[in-house]
Amino acid sequence: MGAGPGDPGLLTLRAKECIEIADVLVYDYLSNAEFLRMAKPGSERIYAGKKAKDHTLTQDQINALIVAKAKEGKVVTRLKGGDPVLFGRGAEEAAELAAAGIPFEIVPGVSSSIAGPIYAGIPVTHRSHASQLTIFTGHEDPTKPESSLDYAHLAKTPGTRVMLMGVERMMVITGELIKHGADPATPVALVRWATRGNQQTLTGTLGDIAEKVKATGFQAPAVCVIGDVVKEREQINWFENRPLFGKRIIVTRTRHQAGGLTKKLGKLGADVIELPTIKITDPKNRLEFGELVQDCYTYDWIVFSSPNGVDAFFTMFYKLYSDARSIGPAKIACIGPGTAERVKAYHLAVDLMPDKFVAEGLVEKFKKDEAMEHLKVLWVRAEEAREVIASGLTKMGAIVDEALAYRTVPEREDNQSAIARMNEEGADIITFTSSSTVECFFALGLELPKGIKIASIGPVTSDTIKKRGLKVDIEAKEHSIPGLVKAIEQHFGK
Repeated sequence: MGAGPGDPGLLTLRAKECIEIADVLVYDYLSNAEFLRMAKPGSERIYAGKKAKDHTLTQDQINALIVAKAKEGKVVTRLKGGDPVLFGRGAEEAAELAAAGIPFEIVPGVSSSIAGPIYAGIPVTHRSHASQLTIFTGHEDPTKPESSLDYAHLAKTPGTRVMLMGVERMMVITGELIKHGADPATPVALVRWATRGNQQTLTGTLGDIAEKVKATGFQAPAVCVIGDVVKEREQINWFENRPLFGKRIIVTRTRHQAGGLTKKLGKLGADVIELPTIKITDPKNRLEFGELVQDCYTYDWIVFSSPNGVDAFFTMFYKLYSDARSIGPAKIACIGPGTAERVKAYHLAVDLMPDKFVAEGLVEKFKKDEAMEHLKVLWVRAEEAREVIASGLTKMGAIVDEALAYRTVPEREDNQSAIARMNEEGADIITFTSSSTVECFFALGLELPKGIKIASIGPVTSDTIKKRGLKVDIEAKEHSIPGLVKAIEQHFGK
């Protein structure tokens, strides 16, 4: 299956299904590793990446691998970047399967030859410039005695020419095109890691692009566009003009929670590294938590201080009860909109939410709006939570029981590739969305990249950061994920 050029939004629905049903995933260098998270638990993931002069497995070994895994009776999904047969070797792999008598399906993918240029503001065809598109490869079989590229024909071919896999040979290829009659002034653009947050574009002409590649250290993988359509980039360069384009931002939330923040930053053009520092686990005393959930109908109020608490509560609730009405007459209070959204996902209304999305704000809201004398409150919280809500409501005369729903512990497994990327490439901003993300980041023994700025979701998280002797560069005025994104956008807007 074709995994597309990298932007998750360009993965086809059928390709997503193929990832989800796979027992074995064999993926290459150009397929976005983020897609592996769509795989079912327990699936086998095998990296078979190949770049110039650096092959994890040879093509023969890959062919043998997918045949062997299929013969074991497993569903094998082969992820290939872009389209699997456009200058890829998907057809050869399919032939091996056919020869072995193994049924298969080929799923087309969005090709970088078209998607890459348009993400750089370059349409491959245009009524004013080009009515013909020619796609060729700059990387041929090294065992062939001579090039099969007809440079004389390519040099005189009208319309747009798109070259895949030829950055390393740019000097030779442009030289041959000019030698056979191509105009050295023809516009050229190279788009690296097209459609992703770390996309880079280099423009020039046939006559100077090779020197620019050398001078800037521009590297593969990149799509090369040759023709007058490159002139359209000045007017319709939509992707690279987004407010956070070119900014690398680290997200430290749990893996299953990171998606919302990642999406919002990605839509603004950021290159996001998901580096979960925390993992949610069961509380130490699960039986006690279950007993409190079982008695939830006896309370006047149920207070949720995090989305994780909501999910933990209802996971336990529906193990004990089959009817939502078993929750009884209790009213529900939440600290912030993210937590409230999780409650609403279970088809329940939220009766009270503070203007300031912190524990102190919730206590103040109760003081202002509710008489709490002798009322029973069940507070669903993390084991590490501050005691602000319990102490505040108790002072108002409420009877508070604390349901310890979960623990946050450092994530030590599902972040190794992200840590390697952070250490290698650095980042512009790291985001912290709770005190636990801060504490667990440092519990993992990690160091902040040099020059990085710190963005905090609110004052409680900021205090934890400051206790580490660090400066908070950005703090959300509205203590929520949308508020954090807005604060980051405004920071760079300055």
